[in-house]
Amino acid sequence: MEGKHVLIVDDVAENIQVAMNILQEDNYDFSFANSGEKAISILQESSINFDLILLDIMMPRMDGYEVCEYLKASPQWQDIPVIFLTARTDAESISRGFEAGGVDYILKPFHPTELLARVRNHIELYYAKKILKQQNIDLEVKSHHAKRRFLSELENNQKEIIHVLISLMEAASEETGQHIQRVAEISSLLAQYHPSLNEEDADILYHASPMHDIGKMTLPQEIIYKPGRYTEEEFKLMKSHAHNGYKLLCHSGRKFTKAAAIIAYEHHEKWDGSGYPRGLKGEDIHIYGRIVALADVFDALTHKRCYKEAWDMEEVLAYIKNHRETQFDPKLIDIFFNHLAEFESISRIS
Repeated sequence: MEGKHVLIVDDVAENIQVAMNILQEDNYDFSFANSGEKAISILQESSINFDLILLDIMMPRMDGYEVCEYLKASPQWQDIPVIFLTARTDAESISRGFEAGGVDYILKPFHPTELLARVRNHIELYYAKKILKQQNIDLEVKSHHAKRRFLSELENNQKEIIHVLISLMEAASEETGQHIQRVAEISSLLAQYHPSLNEEDADILYHASPMHDIGKMTLPQEIIYKPGRYTEEEFKLMKSHAHNGYKLLCHSGRKFTKAAAIIAYEHHEKWDGSGYPRGLKGEDIHIYGRIVALADVFDALTHKRCYKEAWDMEEVLAYIKNHRETQFDPKLIDIFFNHLAEFESISRIS
């Protein structure tokens, strides 16, 4: 037990000396106090980590019960085992000692073998509890790290699956590949400047927004790449890509795929409720859907498509400004124009 520190508290100096003489056999280090107040002062002022306290009950002013209750109310000292020293053998006194937080009691006058054994046992038990507590903390930390690694692996798997699907979309058209990359950059940048979103939202949008038109994979190629205007029936079929994309992705609870499902479903909804497929209005449209709606239109207008030429930037900006609060979320339009140079820079990516 070398290196263990015991605090002995008794208002009779002879009792302290007797206890120290007996316990020296186990090479303890000692501190002592002749009152409850002094004991608390030692604990408050000393940097010593005490391993056990031997505490007399009957002391003037502040008795042992009060001292123990004080210690057990403090997170700093509440785990230190307290053994009461007492000449009282009545059940009420002993019971009160345990209620105050004591772990044991030793009757005066001390029997050397008993004192040594009880002090040794309680110090060993104290250290066993400390080790167990630390192991539990370590297990919790390891469990937390393992969970984070597992979630990270799941997220990477989602990104890989999304990348495969995007590659399939890109294979159909080089134009599509360039478009979805720019939409990802624009969407992520809008999220970075949005006061209600954070870095995680920006990351989710970067990886999920390229899936906004995944539903077009379910449509005939002649519909997707028709150079002229759609007939009423063809336009109805074209609009179904939003719901079809949602159906492809909606069964996942993982954050990237879940976000991609929302985006596929809602990126053609309009602020005034005139969009499709559900006619959602205002903030009933998920913020991810509102962001990708703006990113998608901005990029589509600034680049050539099989059915149209690229618009001049002035025409594009006028269209977006004129559709504030009708097609687009006004807060997003403000963000867009406040950081216009950055968005125009992304539109030049080829």
